[in-house]
Amino acid sequence: MHPVLRMIGERLGLGLLTLFIVSLIIFLGVELLPSDIAQELLGQAATPETVAALRTRLGLDVPPHVRYLDWLVGMAQGDFGRSLASGREISELIGTRLYNTLFLAGLAAVISVPLALTLGILAALWRNSLFDRGVNTVALGAVSLPEFFIAYILILWLAVTLGVFPSISNINPDTPFWERVYRTMLPALTLTLVVVAHMMRMTRAAILNLMASPYIEMARLKGIKNSRIITHHALPNALSPIITVVVLNLAFLIVGVVVVEVVFVYPGLGQLLVDSVAKRDLPVVQACSLIFAMTYILLNLLADVLATLSNPRLRNPR
Repeated sequence: MHPVLRMIGERLGLGLLTLFIVSLIIFLGVELLPSDIAQELLGQAATPETVAALRTRLGLDVPPHVRYLDWLVGMAQGDFGRSLASGREISELIGTRLYNTLFLAGLAAVISVPLALTLGILAALWRNSLFDRGVNTVALGAVSLPEFFIAYILILWLAVTLGVFPSISNINPDTPFWERVYRTMLPALTLTLVVVAHMMRMTRAAILNLMASPYIEMARLKGIKNSRIITHHALPNALSPIITVVVLNLAFLIVGVVVVEVVFVYPGLGQLLVDSVAKRDLPVVQACSLIFAMTYILLNLLADVLATLSNPRLRNPR
């Protein structure tokens, strides 16, 4: 078997094992909550008979390991169960919200990835210049600030002071594409400022790490311009770490949107998760948590595969 196919198979196996462990942790975390969910739903005035009847209807009288296996099998078949708060199928609740989250993450990726690669290449090209120091200072500042603080600063500047974008991302399934882009731009810019610094600094470091290589010195002795050396010789060989950090930051754009969605009241999966926690809608919380975990595991697998394919030494090990 080809080494890449064997590596993909091994990563898939590890991913499934990790997902199983995460699902077990999610279920146990909900199971070990101190309060009784049936009692919480009915309130303190509920009688023991009504609480027992609700526990039976929700399947809470079944042993935990049986409920876990039923939940796991149902999730594998696409049956997420029903929401305790609304009674609707959880798959219906998640469908639109997941699309909104992916749209927000995709818009942020379209902005952040080209910007980070460009800034990283320019910083490496003009190493130790005023531009390099300024970009690194701004990048470190953006990384040091929490997401909600950046979000509120952008709201104050771009929404309140300048009035360029709306402060609340009010969208629905009937919103036209460009109107959706306009209303989603402010949370997308927030996520861009959060992730672009890491990708930019990794691009710069990966390129500079190769600049002392013998083949780079040979290219310089031939009189090739420094810009061409970086873009045509150093950058292709630095793709492996760059691809890894880009894909991992894309994973963060999807699973790390909870705070940003809450700040901008964006109707995504993160907002649904927070609302479900407030309503103690535990089946929805479990489903959202498992979807986030599955997304992160799949993108980690994608990062491993792309990093291997972009590096001939990893693609053809001896």
